Amino acid sequence: MAVRDILILPDKRLRQVSEPVKKIDAGIRKLVDDMFETMYEAPGIGLAAIQVGTPKRVVTMDLAKKDDPKAPQVFINPEVVWSSEDKATYEEGCLSIPEFYDEVERPAHVKVKYLDLEGVSHEIEANGLLATCLQHEIDHLNGVLFIDHMSKLKRDRVLKKFTKAAKRAAE
Repeated sequence: MAVRDILILPDKRLRQVSEPVKKIDAGIRKLVDDMFETMYEAPGIGLAAIQVGTPKRVVTMDLAKKDDPKAPQVFINPEVVWSSEDKATYEEGCLSIPEFYDEVERPAHVKVKYLDLEGVSHEIEANGLLATCLQHEIDHLNGVLFIDHMSKLKRDRVLKKFTKAAKRAAE
C-alpha cells in the first residue's frame, strides 16, 4: 500500500470523466488499497480514483466516527439510478479543495447501483451523510466538483484563490 498524491484544484485532470472498470484485477485492488491509505492519511471520508490521478470509476469511503472501528466501503462503477425530489443541505469539503467548506444542496435520498471488489452487483438506498458523500464522489467520476453546485460568483472566487496558490507554489 502507498499514499498517493491528491490532485488539487485547479488541476485539469479533476475535470476528466473517469472510465468504467472493465475487470477487477490486481491493479484495481492495489488502487483501492492505495486509495484507502491516502484517504485515511489525509484524513477524509471519501475519495474518487481521479483524485489520485487515475481516471477509473472507483470510490472509497469510510463514514465511521473517529472513535468507532473503521468501516471501509468500496464502490466500483457506481451510478445513481434514482434520486428523491426532496433536498438536503450539508456542509461539504473536498480533499482536492483543501480547507474550503460550503453548504451544498443535493437530493436527500438516492439509490446507487455499484460493484464490490468481488465484482458482485449491489444496490444501496442512502440518505443523510451517505447519500451526500456518494453523490459528491460520483460527481468526481463525472468531472464535477462540489463547487459546481455553488453560485458562479462563489465558484469563481474559489477557483481564483486556488489558481493563485498553484502559481505561487510553482514559482
